[in-house]
Amino acid sequence: MKRSPVSKLLLFGATGDLAQRMLLPSLYGLHADGLLPADLAIFGSARADHDDAHFRTFVGKALDEFLAADRKDKAQIASFLERLYFQPADLSDPASFKPLADKVGDISGGLAIYLSTAPSLFESAVEGLRSVELTGETVRIALEKPLGYDLASSREINDTVARAFPEERTFRIDHYLGKETVQNILALRFGNSFFEPVWNAQGIDNIQITVAETVGLEDRAGYYDGAGALRDMVANHILQLVALIAMEPPARYDMTDVRDEKAKVFRSLRLIAPECATRDTVIGQYNGGAVKGEIVKGYDEELGRDSNTETFVAVKAHVDNWRWQGVPFYLRTGKRMAVRRSEIAIQFKPVPHSMFSGRGGILQPNTLVIRLQPEEYIQMLVMAKEPGLDREGVRLREVPLNLSMDAEFAGTRRRIAYERLLLDLIEGDQTLFVRRDEVEAQWTWIDAIRAGWAANDMKPKHYASGTWGPAASIALTERDGVTWQDD
Repeated sequence: MKRSPVSKLLLFGATGDLAQRMLLPSLYGLHADGLLPADLAIFGSARADHDDAHFRTFVGKALDEFLAADRKDKAQIASFLERLYFQPADLSDPASFKPLADKVGDISGGLAIYLSTAPSLFESAVEGLRSVELTGETVRIALEKPLGYDLASSREINDTVARAFPEERTFRIDHYLGKETVQNILALRFGNSFFEPVWNAQGIDNIQITVAETVGLEDRAGYYDGAGALRDMVANHILQLVALIAMEPPARYDMTDVRDEKAKVFRSLRLIAPECATRDTVIGQYNGGAVKGEIVKGYDEELGRDSNTETFVAVKAHVDNWRWQGVPFYLRTGKRMAVRRSEIAIQFKPVPHSMFSGRGGILQPNTLVIRLQPEEYIQMLVMAKEPGLDREGVRLREVPLNLSMDAEFAGTRRRIAYERLLLDLIEGDQTLFVRRDEVEAQWTWIDAIRAGWAANDMKPKHYASGTWGPAASIALTERDGVTWQDD
């Protein structure tokens, strides 16, 4: 159940890249559309030596740079900036918290804290907030990933946070869950009657999830080289997509029932034993190559030293329960790939008998494609008859049935994920946030994979930038008679 909206929002890391590109423009968008509580005051905090006026100028410049042109309204921006205040703070310095608490003032109307900082600062931040009584019953906290790098560190972070914030006041963010098309997975599955009878091992042959990026390290070298593709993308975004595809129907769309069913999926993931790691997983690292017509450097060259960190990973996963027994989930993600794409491809089983086989008709199994980015659409690939008199046999061709989100909802503004998540935080709705048992079940599965890599001394296989990853990833599916959905 939803709680009361808060009257104050405290944003740590308020001068960082995420805040400038996503958080502040999202808050402005909610303000401009009249969705924020009228009395909501927004407090920024960072090490930067700003006062209120300097921070408002800083945010104004960020909005000018990152807002779409059609969203820039001088009057709305001016009124939004009036909501903003700033208090410098160093989360590693206990002396920073008393001035911060004085600035925030009375929190009886509710306070939401957004902690967009390095996990190494979580403990000092929570202890500092507790020392100045900014952790009481009216306070909720949101945490940006990464939430650890394995099960042990994740538990340590969760225990640290739980000392001041119980689970019902802790909001763990995975921004993929705020995407419109991701939420459409639930609408597609549970709002339509024709999918559910075949949404199981009897109707589905395999499921593929791809999150491909064309970018390299950019400015994330320090974090990424210690994480790698498995922990950066699979441990959160991709596994959340697996849960939404594989979960049982919740009784209600609320924060308890939805997350209960997701957690069951994570607990049902088959652990990949060390003896299976070389067969069921592939890791790669990009070399130099060409992406979108531009020559780019290899990972080691970008990093400035040799590294065995994987920038690509492909996994054959299984959900061991009644619904999905025997259905492989092929998961892959990588940097410097051929195209930027996030999608889910669900391949159904072929018809049991083809009446067209003797007349030149070649049937392809139906495939449902859910594209998350860069475009947002749902596409069903079905067989249709080619026009003609059929004197030499019926000819069938695979054709797409398309539902374009942009076209169908052309009159509705497409919101970025952080708008929804920030509004849910302010209003106290945890449905699209990740619960502790989900996080820890995810890490249990991830840790087993990494243990298998270590046991087999697996090193990343190199692949050229601008391709679909190492050749071994093709063998991962083709040994099962399956081809990656790369079109």
